[in-house]
Parts: sequence; structure tokens; C-alpha cells
Amino acid sequence: MKQLIVNADDFGFTRGVNEGIARAFKSGILTSTTIMANGAAFEEAVALARANPSLGVGCHLALVGGAAVAPAGDVASLIESDGMLPATLTRLMTKLARGRVRDEHIQRELRAQIERVVSAGIIPSHLDSHKHSHTHPRVMKALAHVAAEFGVSSVRNPFESVFAPAAAGPTARARRGVYLKQYAMSAAVAVRSRGFKRLAREHGLSTPDFFYGVRLTGLLDAEAIRSIIESLKEGTTELMCHPGIYGEELDHARTRLKRERQRELDALTDPGLRRAIDELGVKLISYRELG
Repeated sequence: MKQLIVNADDFGFTRGVNEGIARAFKSGILTSTTIMANGAAFEEAVALARANPSLGVGCHLALVGGAAVAPAGDVASLIESDGMLPATLTRLMTKLARGRVRDEHIQRELRAQIERVVSAGIIPSHLDSHKHSHTHPRVMKALAHVAAEFGVSSVRNPFESVFAPAAAGPTARARRGVYLKQYAMSAAVAVRSRGFKRLAREHGLSTPDFFYGVRLTGLLDAEAIRSIIESLKEGTTELMCHPGIYGEELDHARTRLKRERQRELDALTDPGLRRAIDELGVKLISYRELG
């Protein structure tokens, strides 16, 4: 059987992102999302999750960007001079490589974020991470330990196959340079895939068999999604996406994905994709149904 999880990142980032995710779920092919405990629109996202109980909601764990949820003094090695988490993934990875981040501080921050989600009444269906920081072994180990504490048994497998579809869709073809840059980034972290899968097995964490989304971040349109659907293999695949409603709030937010989120929302709600899924015998599931 071919099963597909369509998961939206950044739930709680802005009100427009929240509304876009809810619309993609109610009127499109979206099945799951992950909420940001340090997001500016976290409380509104919680309300939307409660209003849509069949939407799978996990935790989008953030060690990059924004404020820490744990008290700064408890996670001091993570905090920058401006009092915030590292602004970029490169900055976080540099600090990890130089041994400037303590493992217990990573665990404390991840624990604080999941605690905030659980305290809001949400039982997390799975975990993933902002900017895929859990591709790093130390972050993945911390994530696995904290997942066990909260009884969370599923995690994103953030590694794309080298055989993933090429730059399908007019948006990807028009922005070939962006696609090639993201392809290179995806390939660069592929060496960590084996260690990631070993850690997941050791800690009893289930993952989808396949993953799409890094190479096409900001480039997804209906044609690209259709290409992915048509290429699905037997097993479970996750498609990562970032839908949202473009407006002034999103335009001023610290994210490179702005109008791109609106394009993804339009694609996810394209009736043609639902028909393609039905015609190809693909079963849409959420992370709650991942065994």
C-alpha cells in the first residue's frame, strides 16, 4: 500500500500561516502539522487544533530562531548574546562542532517546548525540528530521550533519496538556482542518514519510509506535488510543506518563505491533486496512523 502524510511545518508562526494550514486541512490534502511552542501565534494555533481534532498535530522543535521556551539560565549554552536562540542553522551547527552547546541544555529546551504543547491540551503525534536540526546526531539523541519521556513514538525522517523526482513543476524550473542549492544541501546531510536510522531504532521511534520536501522548499506547486504523488513507492511517505496566507504580517516576519506559502496553499487545495490521489490508490494518513 502507498500511504502519504502531508505535513505542514510552522503551525503557530503567524496567524496567516495558521489559517493557511487549517484551510489546507479542511479543503485540501493536508493531514498533519507541527506546532512551534515558541511561535508568535502559538495560542491561536492551539485553538485551531482543538477546532480540528482529526488534524494530526506534532511538535516543531526549534533550536534555531526566536526565543527559548526554557528559562535562559537553564539553557545558557544555547543562548546567543542577544538573548535568543541561534539565528541560523549554520550558527547552531558551528556551536555544536566547537563543543559550545551542552547536551543537557538541548534536552531542557526540547523538553520545555513539548511541555508547553502538552500543557495546552495537545497530545503530540510526532516530532520534527525547525531547519531539520535533528539531522545532527547530538540533537537527535536529545530528541529521542525527550520523546521517550512524553511517550511520543514517531519522528520525521528528514533525509531525501537521491532518486527523488527532479525539479518538477514550473516554479522549480523557473528557479533552477534555488532548487540546485537546496539539492546540494539535501545531499550534504545524507551521510547522516544511517546514523539517524540507527538512533531511531535504538529508541523505538517509528519514521515514514520516505521523505520529500527539502529540495522543493518554497518551490512547491500543484505540478510538483502531482509528480511526487505519481512517483510514490510502496510504504509510507511524508511530504513536508509550508502553506500560509500571504499578508502584511507574513511579509514582515523573519522567514524567506512569504508568497511561496500562498502558492503552496493554492496547490494543496487544488481539486486535481485529490483526484490524482484517488486514481492512483494512494491512502492519505496522518502521523497518528503511522505504525
